[in-house]
Amino acid sequence: PILYSYFRSSCSWRVRIALALKGIDYETMPINLIKDGGQQFSKEFQALNPTRQVPALEIDGITISQSNLSVLKQVGQENQLTWAQNAITSGFNSLEQILQSTAGQYCVGDEVSMADLCLVPQVANAERFKVDLTPYPTISRINKTLLALEAFQVSHPCRQPDTPAELRA
Repeated sequence: PILYSYFRSSCSWRVRIALALKGIDYETMPINLIKDGGQQFSKEFQALNPTRQVPALEIDGITISQSNLSVLKQVGQENQLTWAQNAITSGFNSLEQILQSTAGQYCVGDEVSMADLCLVPQVANAERFKVDLTPYPTISRINKTLLALEAFQVSHPCRQPDTPAELRA
């Protein structure tokens, strides 16, 4: 498999976690969403993935893709911080309540689930957009537990081949 990915993309991170959890070896093809006006808009990438988004996972000639950077672009640079903080806080307010009845070691009991694959990148987004995580002790506890797992460590944005040197772990 080939994963067309951007180091900071939370959607790409979820795919990297899933591949690591399943023990699936893959090749990473970095697609810089900012450089040169966005490498996802190149004719070469568009031929592979007409949606021009990352991640794109190519397996046996089939390409699967999904992304969320386009939302931030639509909101506009001057509104991104406020929009992101409001969206994340709203989601975390609900999630913290839900986790009271579902959480064990992880989001749903004591086995890693799709919810966990979504949680860790979203907590990273919260930190990036300076959301106060104090009101979310369950989310914070689960996130810390998940980040200790190898699959979450090797897939972390700070450990990707296209991570800028100043952001590497």
